[in-house]
Amino acid sequence: MSIFGHKMTSQKFQTLKTTGELIRDAREKKGLLLRQVASFLEIDQALLSKIERGERKVTRENIIKLASFLDLNEKEILVQFLSERIAYELQNEDVAKEALKVAEKKIEYLKSKKSFTSTH
Repeated sequence: MSIFGHKMTSQKFQTLKTTGELIRDAREKKGLLLRQVASFLEIDQALLSKIERGERKVTRENIIKLASFLDLNEKEILVQFLSERIAYELQNEDVAKEALKVAEKKIEYLKSKKSFTSTH
């Protein structure tokens, strides 16, 4: 099952909701109160509320904790979280799409370079 509760491709899912909205939906689906999830994360309830409304950004560490706690697919929620960070960073750039293409190639290069140095 995917993190949105019904079959849908991850690509389509990523364009539908923010990370905060996904967290809120999953929390409500499990019948948990803000204070319960905030307590689990060891953060203030007001901060979690702001995260859910998109007014504050959640940390990668808390995304991983939330995936487990709220029964979300960790890979999908991490992809959502990271893609959102990238989108916010590039949203006002005229060359954003080109930059993403170059970044994808750089990631592949850096990974290959890292794997080469770790084997030698």
